[in-house]
Amino acid sequence: MVRPLKIEISESEEYLAKSLRYAQTASQKEKLQVLWWLKSGQVRAHQDLGRRLGRNGSTISRWLAKYRQGGLRCLLEEKPCGGKRWEIEGEMLERLQARLQQPEGFKSYGEIQQWLEQACGKSVKYKTVYKTG
Repeated sequence: MVRPLKIEISESEEYLAKSLRYAQTASQKEKLQVLWWLKSGQVRAHQDLGRRLGRNGSTISRWLAKYRQGGLRCLLEEKPCGGKRWEIEGEMLERLQARLQQPEGFKSYGEIQQWLEQACGKSVKYKTVYKTG
């Protein structure tokens, strides 16, 4: 026998449906979908949520724990990913900014990439140059 899910959702079904339409990320949409299914009574068991979304039950449990702890705002909060820091920083960034102030400038990001390698002796990926600008 499947144990029913016990959670009190404070938002109205209409509010969740509207929020679902205007969700900005897929992650937010999935989380709102879970709440809407529960609020509308379409899903009553933890297993059904995981099956419908194609998500592991532990993911659903973690989402619901976040909701219980801090409500909708806490559930939908998206923290920035860690990842590697950009390679253009410090003195190299200062030199690049000074060079960009000169009238001749650069014609492309590829040209900036080449200049950084010649002037600073460091190879920087095109994508890093593009995202820095």
